[in-house]
Amino acid sequence: MSESDNPPCVFVTGGSGFLGVNLIRLLLKRGCRVVSYDLAPFDYPEKGRLTSVRGDIRDEGALERAMTGCTHAVHCAAALPLYKPADIYSTDVEGTRNVLQAARRLHFDRVVHISSTAVYGVPDHHPLYETDPMIGVGPYGEAKVQAEREAEAARAHGLCVPIIRPKSFIGPERLGVFALFYEWAYEGHNFPILGRGTNRYQFLDVADLCEVILICLTGPRKAVNDTFNIGAEEYTTLREDFQAVLDAAGHGKRIVPIPAGPAILALKLMEKLKLSPLYKWVYETVVTDSFVSTEKAARVLNFHPRYSNKDALIRNYRWYVKHLDQFKHATGISHRVPWKQGLLKLAKIVF
Repeated sequence: MSESDNPPCVFVTGGSGFLGVNLIRLLLKRGCRVVSYDLAPFDYPEKGRLTSVRGDIRDEGALERAMTGCTHAVHCAAALPLYKPADIYSTDVEGTRNVLQAARRLHFDRVVHISSTAVYGVPDHHPLYETDPMIGVGPYGEAKVQAEREAEAARAHGLCVPIIRPKSFIGPERLGVFALFYEWAYEGHNFPILGRGTNRYQFLDVADLCEVILICLTGPRKAVNDTFNIGAEEYTTLREDFQAVLDAAGHGKRIVPIPAGPAILALKLMEKLKLSPLYKWVYETVVTDSFVSTEKAARVLNFHPRYSNKDALIRNYRWYVKHLDQFKHATGISHRVPWKQGLLKLAKIVF
């Protein structure tokens, strides 16, 4: 599976999160030893097959002790946009620096850094290429840019650091903002989208993201020690892709376009008053084209995603319905639980 015949011991930050658990399942399937490091407990059925350590990547000593004995790392942990700006910076920038510095001291083979296409901000052209300027929007986007600078600095000191910039990824265990859409679909409501919905908006299935992470973990160092956009190769318009979920729900409901300008002004006010889970990067990019070139990953890594936008959205929706009883009363600010809808919940009365 790799340059050597021995499966690596992989240290996964954010192992209890949405991406972390899906990645860990793949690593275990491929015979890797795994150490999960997360503030939250690893409470999945696979917990007896790995080492789970509860800890904070901002705690340098605890982090390095937990990393000792591993040879590879995947850095998934991040404070998401709904966190406080200070926590976003300390986790996403300083925490990333801690992971990379510990990996260097412990002579790790490589660290796969999970970044985000949020580093591109709200661009004026598409598709986006890895060489395009990084202009992050808001505390999260700005922190992701700075975290990549930390990764580049570690590369300059000889550490192999593949950087992956995934589009918004979905699949089993993914809730967060998508739970809002799935709840409306499941209950039989029409669903509003900003603007006409004729823009092309690329997503990514988490299974495809995990596969490309595995390639970066095990492929030739010279090839993978680079930066790669990752997204679905097949996607249509936002309206058409989201309509596929409403069709799968079976209530005969439709996607309803609403004027973007007034809606964005209202969302800005609700965000400021903390009455909506949607943040600037979400509602300002959802009305425009948003897709990246995946040519580099195809050419250098020979990677081609299996799932289209529609496949990924429907697969995630079906998982949501199957597991609804497990989280229907839970809310929070991570991808593992639905986000509070705030005033948006009242909109269901209209739609």
